[in-house]
Amino acid sequence: MGNKLYVGNLPYSFRDHDMEQAFSQFGTVSSAKVMMERDTGRSKGFGFVEMGSDAEAQAAISGMNGQQVGGRGLVVNEARPMEPRPPRSGGYGGGGYGGGNRGGY
Repeated sequence: MGNKLYVGNLPYSFRDHDMEQAFSQFGTVSSAKVMMERDTGRSKGFGFVEMGSDAEAQAAISGMNGQQVGGRGLVVNEARPMEPRPPRSGGYGGGGYGGGNRGGY
C-alpha cells in the first residue's frame, strides 16, 4: 500500500486547499493537488493526495471513498503509476510532409 491517493469525481469548484482540509482529518497531508485544465483553468474533476503514512492513507480511503461532497460521491483509492499512452493519431493524414497519397508536386 502506498501513501499516494487518487481522488476522483470531485466537484469542479474543489481546489487544492479544499482537498487538503478534507483529508487532514485522517492524518498529515504531505500534498494535495487538484488537476486543472490548462486552457480554461477549470478543474478536471480529479486529483491526488499524499498522506504522511500508509496507515493514514488507508484511513483516508476508508473514510472518504463514497462520501458525498458537493453532491458528488468521491472515488478514493491508491494511486497507480501513470500508464504510457499510445501515440496520438488523427487529423493530418499519413504523417510526414503532406501525408496521404495525393500524388506529386
